[in-house]
Amino acid sequence: MYGLLGFFILALFHLVGVWLQHNGNIPLPGNVIGLLLFLAALYMRLVRLEWVEQAAQFLLKHMLLFFIPYVVGIIAFAPLLGEHWFSILVGIGGSTTAVLLTTAWSARRWKSQPLMDSTQVQQSVSSPTNKREETML
Repeated sequence: MYGLLGFFILALFHLVGVWLQHNGNIPLPGNVIGLLLFLAALYMRLVRLEWVEQAAQFLLKHMLLFFIPYVVGIIAFAPLLGEHWFSILVGIGGSTTAVLLTTAWSARRWKSQPLMDSTQVQQSVSSPTNKREETML
């Protein structure tokens, strides 16, 4: 029952995201903006998961079809890819390595910081006010 409604909702969020990106000069792809809006609507319970679940399952089941244009593009540019295979491989490997190292560094740094309990949070929030009051006296 929710199949067509789900496709309509997903398409609407996609189109709104593309429209916002085009008219608002937002430096994100329109489909990403639409996905973020859809996620926000799910969290705010403006859209129910049951409404889009059947359509989303159908799209996930047939996701391989969405990669056909990329495969055709790779085949069409095969000679160009053959000429520049080394630089493409270095670019992919270097960017993947950079993302992995940055993620590992960020996670290690975040994990090494001690967590604050509620009393420490209260002290850190109230201490600047107390210091100001002490200096005024």
